[in-house]
Amino acid sequence: MSTDDTPEKSGEPHGPEGPKEPKPSEGAQEPKPKPKPSGEEPPAGNGGAGEPEPGPQAEEGAGPGPEAGSVPQSEDAPAAVPLTGRQRLVNGLWPPRLTRAQLTVAVLLCVLGLGLAIQVRSTSDNSALRGARQEDLVRILDELDNRTKRLEDEKRRLDNQRSELESSSNQAAEARKQTEQKEEQLGVLAGTVAAQGPGIELTVSDTKGAVEADKLLDTIQELRAAGAEAIQINDVRVVADTYFSGSAGKVEIDGKKVSQPYKFKVIGKPQDLEPALNIPGGVVQTLEKEQAAVSVSRSEKIIVDALRPAKRPDYARSSSQ
Repeated sequence: MSTDDTPEKSGEPHGPEGPKEPKPSEGAQEPKPKPKPSGEEPPAGNGGAGEPEPGPQAEEGAGPGPEAGSVPQSEDAPAAVPLTGRQRLVNGLWPPRLTRAQLTVAVLLCVLGLGLAIQVRSTSDNSALRGARQEDLVRILDELDNRTKRLEDEKRRLDNQRSELESSSNQAAEARKQTEQKEEQLGVLAGTVAAQGPGIELTVSDTKGAVEADKLLDTIQELRAAGAEAIQINDVRVVADTYFSGSAGKVEIDGKKVSQPYKFKVIGKPQDLEPALNIPGGVVQTLEKEQAAVSVSRSEKIIVDALRPAKRPDYARSSSQ
């Protein structure tokens, strides 16, 4: 038998790749490597085109290479500049990172601030008197007391009139009597009838012509607030529609020029009128600051005889007609 017919060993199984390829004989030539294109240069560090490239660890003792994906830092690269405290604070605050809890707290704080603002604004309406002087507060308190007394007297008088009307046997006559009294009172207020009674006399001597018209108007307002019922300046009757005009030294009342000294005749309660003019910071001190001489005197009988013509309204009529 020939050597080619030698049976294979039964104990050697064939692998999945099939039978092994025969080894080349010693005299066979090795396959030549394919030539590379002329445009490509061999990598640096190779001795020749046929020399194999060194592996990842070509030399023994070399340290571990750079990690994959990392960028090697050159020796000339600048070092990272550390952030300042302000920069770290800005980076922490912006852009804002709000959570639901922080948003809820912010809404509650806004509602609380709005409530406090409304409360402060509502309580600051009465703050005008906080910065007032003590003299002004005393004057305001006196005016309120006097006004309260006058209103109480008016209420008492009206109650008496009602009682008289209810208890009178002849109610028509009593009503006529009260109507005449009311007409006389309205005539005094309108300046169509003369009046007399207790009151004060106020004289303002303005020799330097420094008293303005608004100072005289303030005096009238102060007297009315103190309970003046009839007022006359020189020969002009002061009523509800009286107006002041002109400049210092050339004051006009209702278009009529009046000269100094300005003499006020005022009917009312002297115990209320005089203190109202002499309180600290009141009319007397204000006029004296304008270098005017002011004198106030009480009298049990003041006559106000300057009259104004009764004007019939053109369009208004009594609703009882």
